[in-house]
This record gives sequence, C-alpha cells and structure tokens, in this order.
Amino acid sequence: MENPTRRLCFNLNGLMGGVIALVLLLAILVFLTIWDIQVQKENAQNYYQIKNPQGIKFESNNNAKHYELVK
Repeated sequence: MENPTRRLCFNLNGLMGGVIALVLLLAILVFLTIWDIQVQKENAQNYYQIKNPQGIKFESNNNAKHYELVK
C-alpha cells in the first residue's frame, strides 16, 4: 500500500512530468525563435562583396579573407 502522507504535487511521474517537460521545451522554442528574429534583424542590412572569387578554395581557412563588408 502506498504511503498516504506522500504529497501528489512532488510526484513528477506520469502526466505532470510530461506537462512540465512540454512547457520547458516550448519555452526553449520561444526563446530560440525570438533570439533568431533579433539576430536576423541585426544582420539583414550587412551586405558583403566578394573580392577574388577565383581564389576561393573548397576547404580553406583563408576563405574569410575573400569578402569584405559593404556599409
């Protein structure tokens, strides 16, 4: 027989645990969506120009040197 003094609100098994996990995942989703929109708004007007397209190699650490920001 189960202990009758055990409080149900501290039992995170079953339906309540699922609801808490769902709320946590939705909160993370909302945070990342808002952050994504903010970053997109900040960088939407940062245009760049490629300086030397023939010098770009497929796998090279120097590819970042081939573009410059146009303001």
